[in-house]
Amino acid sequence: MKKILCAVTLAVAAAWLQTSAYGLESKAADAAAAPAAGSCEDRAVGKDGKKLAGAAKSSFMKKCEADAKPACEAKAIDKNGKKLAGAAKTSFMKKCEADTSAAK
Repeated sequence: MKKILCAVTLAVAAAWLQTSAYGLESKAADAAAAPAAGSCEDRAVGKDGKKLAGAAKSSFMKKCEADAKPACEAKAIDKNGKKLAGAAKTSFMKKCEADTSAAK
């Protein structure tokens, strides 16, 4: 959760700096296309470095996928810094959530 929040904060700050401080086009759409810290499957690792299995993995995957939606919502902005709406938002959310929780 902390990793996702940190990645979203960094992405928003980078987008703000690109548009506000330098007047450049925002690259937020490009940054949002890649998942923040890999897929949920990739992050399903225990404290000992081993991959999770069974109930622990199921619990982690459920929480990770639930956390993906708010993270994707925060990244759903166009090149002008406005929130996406309609079909564009639906398409972006579908891709973002699939990328974040890839390889179930």
